[in-house]
Amino acid sequence: MNIYDIAKEAGVSISTVSRVMNKKENVNPATRKKVEEILEKNNYTPSAIARGMVSKTMKTVAILTVDIRVPHYSRTAYTIEREFSRRGYEVLLCNTGGELSETVKYLRTVQEKKVDGIVLVGSVFNTLCKKEEIGKLLKNTPVVLANGKLELPNSYSVLVDDRYGVAMAVNHLMQRGYDKLFYLNDMDTVSARFKCEGFIQALQSYGIHNGKGYVIETERSIEGGMRAVNQLLLDKKEFTGIVCGEDLTAVGAVKALLHAGLRVPEDVAVTGYNNSDYAAICEPELTTVDNKPEMVAMMSVQLLTSLIEKTEAYSSCTIQPELVKGRTT
Repeated sequence: MNIYDIAKEAGVSISTVSRVMNKKENVNPATRKKVEEILEKNNYTPSAIARGMVSKTMKTVAILTVDIRVPHYSRTAYTIEREFSRRGYEVLLCNTGGELSETVKYLRTVQEKKVDGIVLVGSVFNTLCKKEEIGKLLKNTPVVLANGKLELPNSYSVLVDDRYGVAMAVNHLMQRGYDKLFYLNDMDTVSARFKCEGFIQALQSYGIHNGKGYVIETERSIEGGMRAVNQLLLDKKEFTGIVCGEDLTAVGAVKALLHAGLRVPEDVAVTGYNNSDYAAICEPELTTVDNKPEMVAMMSVQLLTSLIEKTEAYSSCTIQPELVKGRTT
């Protein structure tokens, strides 16, 4: 049985049934009672489409993330899902792998379900959303990008100042006498590029103008961190500090240093980024940068809810990360 059958049996319009289901007040009490009895008798559960007929909203949002296995993405997506659920929304969670084809596939799916809005989690969407096919799919739906900025209509951003975050780590090391630094650039995203820029700009503030020469390309993994440090040692590079774009890579850097007989932080200091569980379980515990994924998530929810429900003025915002001192500096 669907909403049309309910309306026919009650002898009322579909919109009246919808008003009853959405607890609207402008329904005759006798009519309301009749409709509710028919709904109960048939054990009727309204579909999202039926609920949205009067409210003009499906009360459904979608979250698209890059890789749900990555702690930063999972913390952000989890917080968004829990908060939207608390606010009475149904949530669709899509794991795209950062691939264009998967992103297009999921966007088509959520558009078919007529979601009220979309949260994109991951700065890789800065690049993906420049593709024409994605821009077309997003143009009529409110979109919030967690940690990025989109050049699309009806889109808003919750940014993290990653340049500032890495520069803060550099300043922290420099102030403690670790003045020969290398940066492990371990991802190829907009956020990663901002982090690398923050490192280079921070070095410039200390009179080091060839900062690109102190950037080592590697991959985001324990092995990537180990490989980069081992290469520095093999090349006999002189260094007293390693700044990493991710905690996971920093754990690998610490492991390689200890395996080489170096002391952390007495001989070489190491910083990570994300304030993840990897930082806490590293031995010694990592000094890291907290880019506040839970705050990013809550601000994303508030912004998208405001767009959907048109409750207040809309504005993108920027969050400042914080240094979390461990025992590797």
